[in-house]
Amino acid sequence: MKKNVLISLTSVQFQDNEKTQTELLTRATIDKSGGKTIISYEDTSATGFEGSVTTITADGSKAVSIIREGTANSVLSLEKGRKHYCQYGTPYGSMQIGVYTHKIENTIDKNGRLYLKYTLDLNSSFLSDNEIIMTVQENR
Repeated sequence: MKKNVLISLTSVQFQDNEKTQTELLTRATIDKSGGKTIISYEDTSATGFEGSVTTITADGSKAVSIIREGTANSVLSLEKGRKHYCQYGTPYGSMQIGVYTHKIENTIDKNGRLYLKYTLDLNSSFLSDNEIIMTVQENR
C-alpha cells in the first residue's frame, strides 16, 4: 500500500580531496511490495534535476536501483561488492559510468533509514566516492 512520507536526503561526494554535501527535504511516496521498498519523489532545482522523478527501489540490503526519469534520465544499479555499468544522463548528454558499491544498509522498516556508499568511475578513471543517507518519516 502506497503511503505519503517525508524524506530527508543527504548526498555526500568526495572528489579531489574536497567534500561536497547537498541536502533535500521533500515529500515522497513509499510502497512496499514483493519484499521491496519503492520510494518515489519529484526532483527540484535543489537537486539540479528539476522536472524529473526519482524512484529508489531497495531489495533489502542486497541491491538498490536509482532511476531518474524526465528532464534528466539515469539508471544506477547498486549491489554490495559488485561493479555495474550504468547509463547516466546529464544536460550535456548521456554517458556510461561504472558504479562499485561498498555498502548498503537498509533499515527503513526499523528506523526509516537507507545508507549507500559507492564509487563512480568514467572509462575506468576515478570520478568520486559517494554516500547517500536517506531518512523516511510518515506524514502526520
